[in-house]
Amino acid sequence: MDIQELRQQIDAIDRELTALYCRRMETSRAIGKYKRENGLPVRDTERERELLNKVAELAGEENEQGIRALYQMLLDHSRLRQLMDEHPESELGRLIRETVAETPALFPEKAVVACQGVEGAYSQLACEKIFRYPSITYCRTFGNVFSAIESGLCRYGILPIENSLAGSVNSVYDQMIRHNCFIVRSTRIKIDHTLLALPGVKEEQIREVWSHEQAIQQCSAFLAQHKEWHVNVCSNTAAAARMVRDSGRTDAAAISSANCAPLYGLEVLENEIQNNSNNHTRFICISKKPEIYPGADHTSLMLVLPNRPGALYQLLSRFNACGINLTKLESRPLPGRDFEFMFYFDLDVSVNSPSFARFIEELDVTLDRFTYLGSYSEVI
Repeated sequence: MDIQELRQQIDAIDRELTALYCRRMETSRAIGKYKRENGLPVRDTERERELLNKVAELAGEENEQGIRALYQMLLDHSRLRQLMDEHPESELGRLIRETVAETPALFPEKAVVACQGVEGAYSQLACEKIFRYPSITYCRTFGNVFSAIESGLCRYGILPIENSLAGSVNSVYDQMIRHNCFIVRSTRIKIDHTLLALPGVKEEQIREVWSHEQAIQQCSAFLAQHKEWHVNVCSNTAAAARMVRDSGRTDAAAISSANCAPLYGLEVLENEIQNNSNNHTRFICISKKPEIYPGADHTSLMLVLPNRPGALYQLLSRFNACGINLTKLESRPLPGRDFEFMFYFDLDVSVNSPSFARFIEELDVTLDRFTYLGSYSEVI
């Protein structure tokens, strides 16, 4: 046979498979209805195990793994269809629809906003990019920002979530596990680190440097050229500049932004000392209640998946089936739990997309533990 004849055979088989799949799904729905009417659980693990073993035996050793994967997918789809029939509208789906309807058309220009750090911090720059007239309350730690939101002291908070060079800000992700807040906006800030010192100080006089741990990582190549310097970690790059000013020391310097030089009466010794000029930090704006403004095309989620083979693969296959672009996937260990992980997902999809609505409904009925972090747009 030539290739065209073989492809015709494949096409004929595919038509049969498609018809059989549709028949199987309709029968599965009928089974789901029977289960609901008779108080039976949707999942029957013993029946699933028997079915997988049976088809594996029928397929033979050469095709065993493939047929198991195929039937596991069929079982997942059948179970999902039954769950969707049992729960046609999920709580999360309703929350998102109601939030979209209740959120004003325009993002506020004025607000009381909590930022970690002090005047001149990169979080301040991000805040001023998101809000036109912010009233900023500075907090000592990331946890204090969350507390300011939850207590009602501030309506919004600004936090760094990831850097293009140093990666995710893990302490913020860990705080998001503990606190119930929602992302309502995000933005990216170009990071240009400079070496600052008191007026008249020369670089050869420096013996001690202060900065935030992320900035230190981002400037590791520059710092490697000065092994005689003692590097200290502090809470914020702007706080480092203020510490150098307040110390009055001529042997100390700070890695900070250039705008902190006039703010704290310092001089720039070196410009752009980061490892890579393409250095950006993504900041998120959080609130106590969900707000979904027009144009929201990003969604963030935290999920705990069942500890069984293929659980992550099965979830990722749903992204593909719904046509949703996954822009970030990262795992973090759950505090206080051995070998359990929380997965963070960023989705690039309009909140008004039917595919997004379907995906959210599926998540809500199939996963016991997941957190919706918000749907939002990014300020350019």
